[in-house]
Amino acid sequence: MPSSPDAEKPEPEGAHGPATPPAAGPAGAAADRRTVLSTRRLESYTDGVFAIAATLLVLNLSIDGFGTVRTDAGFVHQVFAVAPSILNVVISFLLLSVLWLIHVRQFEFIPRVDTTIVWLNNFRLLGVVLVPFTTSLNDEFSRFLLGRTLLPLNFVLILFFSTWQWFHASSPRRQLVQGASAEAVHNGRVNSVSALAQAVCVVPLATLIGSAAFFLFALDPLINRVLRRTGVVRPTPDGVVVD
Repeated sequence: MPSSPDAEKPEPEGAHGPATPPAAGPAGAAADRRTVLSTRRLESYTDGVFAIAATLLVLNLSIDGFGTVRTDAGFVHQVFAVAPSILNVVISFLLLSVLWLIHVRQFEFIPRVDTTIVWLNNFRLLGVVLVPFTTSLNDEFSRFLLGRTLLPLNFVLILFFSTWQWFHASSPRRQLVQGASAEAVHNGRVNSVSALAQAVCVVPLATLIGSAAFFLFALDPLINRVLRRTGVVRPTPDGVVVD
């Protein structure tokens, strides 16, 4: 990405306190030219997009197809008829909530951003705003192969840019992550790759069992325990968790 025209201006304070002055020498000068923004507006914009996308999911639910209901038994039958739509909305809402939590945890340790992070975040948000649309496609056209796979592919897209963003920010050369131990940064990378791998596995599984494939994410605590026992996820001296 080209450097910002404001790169030579004094660096603004970060969203979580004063920005740390760049290190002396060529590496520090390069960081000063690249890092030009605090995270205040980026975080506000991201929170707003997640909130709107999560709210729009409810538009996938409608009682237009209920018809005339004359008895309690008839009402229960109609509710069960829309149960798959409700399940799709709940799954998408929960996954968006998890993705938002990942965003919150990461940006607790990113007080300033460069242009690359801004655009990686924008591409991630493009995936977020598409979730209500792909959820409706999954609901209406789940009998077709493409209808069952677009929603999981949507979440793969979001997690891909989220993982790329954390790897970019946590690079020692860029010095954008502050307040997290080396172990916490490493664990954040491992957890990001693990979540992306799970999302990729959901795609072929969804071709067979549809939305039920998303329950693969319920195995995340078990996967994390295995990664801890094998030493891939390391104990942190400060107890910090970064997804």
